Amino acid sequence: MLPLETLRGFEAAARTGSFSAAAEHLNITHGAISRQIAKLEGWLGLKLFERGARGVSLTPEGQRLFLRTNEAFSLISDTTDRWSDPRGAAVVRLTSIPSISGLWLMPRLHALEDGPTRLRIVLEVDNHQADLADEGMDLSIRCGRGKIPGRISVQLFEEYCSPIASPRLAAEIGMGKPERLLKYPLIHDSDASAWRAWFGARGMDYRPRAEDRRFEDYNLVLDAAAHGLGIALSRPPLTVDQLASGRIVTVDERTALNPVSYWLDRPIGKPRGAAAELARRIGKEAKLPPEKIEAFLAAEK
Repeated sequence: MLPLETLRGFEAAARTGSFSAAAEHLNITHGAISRQIAKLEGWLGLKLFERGARGVSLTPEGQRLFLRTNEAFSLISDTTDRWSDPRGAAVVRLTSIPSISGLWLMPRLHALEDGPTRLRIVLEVDNHQADLADEGMDLSIRCGRGKIPGRISVQLFEEYCSPIASPRLAAEIGMGKPERLLKYPLIHDSDASAWRAWFGARGMDYRPRAEDRRFEDYNLVLDAAAHGLGIALSRPPLTVDQLASGRIVTVDERTALNPVSYWLDRPIGKPRGAAAELARRIGKEAKLPPEKIEAFLAAEK
């Protein structure tokens, strides 16, 4: 299924007769519009535009699609209360997973938008690693083990994890050897590698057990731990506020480096000015050396 942004790109290009004008209207790059149109033409198996020296013009097939697209957008506008994303040069589209969005980005959103240049962040929360250019996204923050092909990436930060639980369960567990934790359910998200790393650093082999609990999102992992359902791992800086509030407490001070780290991604091509400014602000919040962000912004592939 084609993303809605692809049809928006087609509609803007058809209406303005120019990929450049469409890109300016939607506040994305010229390359992003070109890729969206190429993807749409490939998906339909039709040529939609004739390219010329003064711009683009619709083919007969493109004209028919333009009419239907206009009808569809008008129908949506007339029959729903659908939210319309803000547009403008200072608008930046940022995508991330729910845990990063809620636990790291949301407490910093005001600081990220405020500054000499006022930005407006449109935050898209999604668990999937979509094509940033096709989706019209300027930046992405994700958890992962390395770079993703087709993106330009920089590592924001790593995390050293330690066991956490509700205050009541932590009092029951007490202090002692790492083996004592295995008497209780362990909680993890879709990737149990952090628990394997933690036990591995203690010379122990861990494999998920029937009594352990798995939740797809780290927000739910923290909720489960706070309600006494088992022991989870802290993931700084996502858990700073939770620990400070006393909702969860540290069970064992020993830490291990999580094999999964945090990455800032952008599409290939020169980023827009507002996107570059947001990347710098995100790097500053993550305490990343400025030269690393500048290299990230200047990279071509």
